[in-house]
Amino acid sequence: MFVSAEATILHADLDAFYASVEQRDDPRLLNRPVIVGGGVVLAASYEAKACGIRTAMGGAQARRLCPRAVVVEPRMSAYAQASKAVFEVFEQTAPLVEGLSIDEAFLDVRGLERISGTPAEIGARLRRDVRERVDLPITVGVARTKFLAKVASGVAKPDGLLVVAPNGELDFLHPLAVERLWGVGPVTAKKLRERGIVTVGEVAGLAEAALVAMLGRAAGRHLHALAHNRDPRPVRVGRRRRSIGAQRALGRSPRSWSAVDADLVALVDRLARRLRAARRVCRTVVLRLRLDDFSRATRSRTLPEATARTQTILATARALLAAAMPMIESQVITLVGVALGNLDDDGAIQLALPFDRERAAALDAAVDDVRDRFGSGAISRAVLLGRDQGPTVPLLPD
Repeated sequence: MFVSAEATILHADLDAFYASVEQRDDPRLLNRPVIVGGGVVLAASYEAKACGIRTAMGGAQARRLCPRAVVVEPRMSAYAQASKAVFEVFEQTAPLVEGLSIDEAFLDVRGLERISGTPAEIGARLRRDVRERVDLPITVGVARTKFLAKVASGVAKPDGLLVVAPNGELDFLHPLAVERLWGVGPVTAKKLRERGIVTVGEVAGLAEAALVAMLGRAAGRHLHALAHNRDPRPVRVGRRRRSIGAQRALGRSPRSWSAVDADLVALVDRLARRLRAARRVCRTVVLRLRLDDFSRATRSRTLPEATARTQTILATARALLAAAMPMIESQVITLVGVALGNLDDDGAIQLALPFDRERAAALDAAVDDVRDRFGSGAISRAVLLGRDQGPTVPLLPD
C-alpha cells in the first residue's frame, strides 16, 4: 500500500462538539463549565473537563465534581445541522474526505499544494473556515499516516493545529503515553503498565512476538505496527461500515435485570432499523458491558446465516447477556452496548426455513416493516412502554 513521503493526511476533530454547539447558541454559556445530559454525561465543555468530568459519567457525580456546572438537555437536531455544515467545509477543502463520526474526519490533501498551499496552510484555513462559517472550534492534526494524524490532533487539543514532519515522526510519537496508541483502552493499558511499559517508545522497543504473547496475535501485531508508525490505510471516500453499534451509559445506581434487558431491547431495535435502512445484514452480534469497578465484559456470537431481523438479533443478544450473568451478578452494570459485525449487503439468497420458523420470521418482518415505515413509536414492545430510551445520537450514513 502506498504511503506518501509527505505529511498530507489531515485529521480534523471538533472540540467538545455537543457542548461547543450549546456554548455557540447560548452566549451565556461561554467560558462556563457545561454538561450536556442530566442523568448521564453525553458531553462536557473543556471548562467542565478541567473539573474531572468525563463522558458517560453519572450526572450526580458530575455535579458533585463541579457544582457550578450548567446542565443542558441534548439537542440532537442542532448537532446534526452543525455536523452537516462542517462536512460541507471538509468537502470544499479536499477531494478525499473519510468521515469517522459526525464530528471528525480524515482529509487527504495530497497534490493540492499548487492550488491550495501546503498541508499546514490548508489545515489552518480549514480551522478558520469552520470557525467563520459554523462558529465552532476544531483541532487539526497533519501527518503522513492516518494514525499519526489522529494522534497529532489529540495532542493539539483544544482548538489547535499540529503538523508532524516526516523526519520527526518517531521523536514525536515515542515519548507519548501508551494510551495514545489506537486501540489501547483501560484493559490493555493496565496489562502494559503492570509490566512497566508506559510509553509508546517502550512498546516499540519490544519484539512483535513479545507483544503477541502478552496481548494476543491481533492486538500484539496491531500495536507493534502503530508504535513504529506503520499504517498504510488510505483515506477512503464512501467506505461502508464493517460494523455498527450503539451503547447506553446507565450511571452507577443499581439496576434490575429487567431494566438492563429493556435497555438491551431498545439498543437492538435501534440497530436493526439502521441495518434495514442501509439495506444490510449482519452475521455477528457482540454484547459489551462496563461494570462499576471499571472492568469490561464482552461476549459475541456468529449466526449461521446473515440477518437484519430484530427478533433474531435480540434473541442472540439476550443469550449473550444471560451467559455473562455469573460473572457480573454481584456488580452494577454502568454501560451496555451492542455491536453488529460481519456486515454485508442484503441481496444474499435467503435459506429456506421450516414452516413454523417461516411464520415467525414473517410476523417479525411485518412488525419491522411497520416500524421502518411509520417510526419506532408505531409499535412498541411492552418492556419499553413508559421507559426513557435515551437520545438518538445523530450518525453518519451507514
